[in-house]
Amino acid sequence: MVDRAVDSLQVVARELSPFGGDESKTRTLRMSRTLAAPIGTVWAAITEFDRIPQWFMPVGGEARIGGHYQLEGNAGGEILACDAPRTLRITWEYGGDVSYVTVNLAEKGSGATLFDFEHAADVEPDRWGEYGPGAVGVGWDMGLLGLARHVELGIATPLETPEWSASDEAKAFIAGSSELWAEAAIASGDDPDAAAAAAARTTAAYTG
Repeated sequence: MVDRAVDSLQVVARELSPFGGDESKTRTLRMSRTLAAPIGTVWAAITEFDRIPQWFMPVGGEARIGGHYQLEGNAGGEILACDAPRTLRITWEYGGDVSYVTVNLAEKGSGATLFDFEHAADVEPDRWGEYGPGAVGVGWDMGLLGLARHVELGIATPLETPEWSASDEAKAFIAGSSELWAEAAIASGDDPDAAAAAAARTTAAYTG
């Protein structure tokens, strides 16, 4: 387990697709990390409605295929696939936009689990130019850190809270996450100067 939040950023692999899809505005954000916890423990943490608030945020709805979920004050959507304990696929609906989230789990040696995450969304080029992948990537980094602390340490550590967001630890974590997503954007073909500027705006938006 990585103790410091900012250090945990280095154990996550990040990747972005170039613009694609029928209208050439689909981008897919991917993250992966090995968690020091059995696959059943990780699966329960991401699918059981009474567990999710312990590392992410309160959620309500119907935990079944075809059911709808709603995160408190955030996104909602439909549960499209739930193949225990390996694959979860949902829609992510927020602000009138619909995108798609897929989580795949795989068993690793010594009781560990490989957590693979994918978020595919249609984005307007102007909005991408303003904030880049960090607009959602920073939030997913915080969520993955909360999940890791929960399944590896067995403690409730939801991180997307005003108290944590205002801390020095959070500010360093957010800045580091923004920079790493900028690097992923550049690796996918984005202009380096534009990606760096978007990362700075994302950091400012998250930290106030």
